[in-house]
Amino acid sequence: MKNLLIIYHSQSGNTEQLANAVLRGCAQEADVQSRLQRAFDTDLEALRWADGLLLGTPENFGTMSGGLKDFFDRTYYPAEPYKLNLPYGIFISADNDGTGAVRDIKRIAKGYPLRLVSEPLIVNGEVKADHLGQAEEFGLGMAAGLALGIF
Repeated sequence: MKNLLIIYHSQSGNTEQLANAVLRGCAQEADVQSRLQRAFDTDLEALRWADGLLLGTPENFGTMSGGLKDFFDRTYYPAEPYKLNLPYGIFISADNDGTGAVRDIKRIAKGYPLRLVSEPLIVNGEVKADHLGQAEEFGLGMAAGLALGIF
């Protein structure tokens, strides 16, 4: 059994909708145990539990949210001795193009080290039903990859 941790921050509720859809997708893979946690509630122990990560954030001022940045700030140095080398994916709720948030997450994740294993899912504007379907597929793809040992 593999463990997949979905860490997200949301203020408007858009990223939370995506996170819940990602979790529904992950739940379709029987050989993966998935856990959804708010960034402010996630600590080093949760990170060490995980075999893979999915990181969700709104794009705020062209970068990731302060909530996700707080998670990184609190866990970066404590995680350093563990050389986690976990596969991860990114999902973004953006009013702009989302690339600034992706760039900044990739820069920080490299230091853990974490390995980006999929193209980021970037949803622009109001979250709609087709976006939620994409988020479910995104979650299922990561869970299936973990279960099959691809990542």
